[in-house]
Amino acid sequence: MTDSYGAVSVDVETIYLGGKEHRVKTASGVVSVIVYGDREKPALITYPDLALNHMSCFQGLFFCPEAASLLLHNFCIYHISPPGHELGAAPICPNDSAPSAENLADQILEVLNFFGLGVVMCMGVTAGAYILTLFAMKHRERVLGLILVSPLCKAPSWSEWFYNKVISNLLYYYGMCGVVKEFLLQRYFSKEVRGNVEIPESDIAQACRRLLDERQSVNVMRFLDAIDRRPDISSGLKKLKCRTLIFIGDQSPFYSEAVHMAATLDRGYCALVEVQACGSMVTEEQPHAMLIPMEYFLMGYGLYRPSLFTESPRSPLSPSCISPELLSPESMGLKLKPIKTRISAA
Repeated sequence: MTDSYGAVSVDVETIYLGGKEHRVKTASGVVSVIVYGDREKPALITYPDLALNHMSCFQGLFFCPEAASLLLHNFCIYHISPPGHELGAAPICPNDSAPSAENLADQILEVLNFFGLGVVMCMGVTAGAYILTLFAMKHRERVLGLILVSPLCKAPSWSEWFYNKVISNLLYYYGMCGVVKEFLLQRYFSKEVRGNVEIPESDIAQACRRLLDERQSVNVMRFLDAIDRRPDISSGLKKLKCRTLIFIGDQSPFYSEAVHMAATLDRGYCALVEVQACGSMVTEEQPHAMLIPMEYFLMGYGLYRPSLFTESPRSPLSPSCISPELLSPESMGLKLKPIKTRISAA
């Protein structure tokens, strides 16, 4: 398919661990999208955190049998990687203009239009959660629900800005060195997972460390720069009327930001789930803690685990195909009231 400015086209398709990779050309560069499942099913869009892709950010969740059965039974999954974060990505040319957070949100619209998707469910982690929230604010008619893990919504604090500048300078001069990996692991995981002199580093942290070796430093710098320049979107959150389920680990450096976001969103549409003894990346560290809240959340859309649902949903996920009573705030039930639910570590 040929492209013009603002259009999208598939350059390459690769069979990839059971999914198919589509390289989608957008006005702000090429984006890798891994598609899993039956494309006749409703769409679930994912977007990872800084320096991660779907393998390093969502693998734990989708390898959790109960969560995988819930999500893969009900959705076709579209894993969007930030530009240059896909496996095997080459360094992006330094002369290419660096995208803003808004450009990255606009890329999602182009990806949806390419695949012919209408209204979608979204799941993002930290920086990815910010991009998806910004997308939902700009294109409310295209988003039915948000599942956000350790989300951002405010402009960077002074401490985060300084932290990001240190990482950016290290990436520029030394690449993905050991110090950068340590900073990133602190961003993602709890102390227990990272280990110390007495407790060895967990398998999860070791696997993430290895996957970080595959990132091109210039590509990570570009995404970091976009997130570091993000505007505060708090004032627009009240206008966001799609249901939102927020997970936050109690050891996440972005804990206060997630609580602020949950408090700012319309109380009838938002639920906050706090996971104890967990860092930011709940999808990898404690994916089992996400299962029950997600089940209740998706029940509001008439979506269930296979044992409760005899046939796979094949109609587009849109308000017109869901009973009106399921879209009312009351249908969310007690589990989805705007309360903090503490989930103990297994």
